[in-house]
Amino acid sequence: MHPDLTARAARNAAIQERAAAEMRAIGVDQAFVATLVNTFYDRVRAHPTLGPVFAARLEGRWPQHMEKMVAFWSSLAFRTGAYGGKPVQAHHGVANMTPDLFPQWLALFSATLDDIAPSPEAKTWFMTTAERIAKSLTLSLFYDPVGR
Repeated sequence: MHPDLTARAARNAAIQERAAAEMRAIGVDQAFVATLVNTFYDRVRAHPTLGPVFAARLEGRWPQHMEKMVAFWSSLAFRTGAYGGKPVQAHHGVANMTPDLFPQWLALFSATLDDIAPSPEAKTWFMTTAERIAKSLTLSLFYDPVGR
């Protein structure tokens, strides 16, 4: 193997090992990520405002979406690079998506973590990450610097 590729592989392995240790220290494993995603999206589906927006987009595709979301959150938590989707593009053109949905999404995510997070540190990590994602998506989807 080329020395640059060997160094990159070693660096990636070290990053993943460090992330796995950080997650273990706060009580997070792959099983928790799957539980979080499944619990949260069960609540999304039942939510009076969020549920219809998600249902319209994901009707007949919920199992695939759930697999993708587990891969997404696992990739973030464990730095695996396993998720290769494009979140901004996936959210473009979603019917009835408005900026005011993101605070509701975050509130529901927070409440889910209140109920199931294995530690306060786990809740903090996942909420900080979710807030960053929500901000990024809101800016990407709705920011209009010229005020049109």
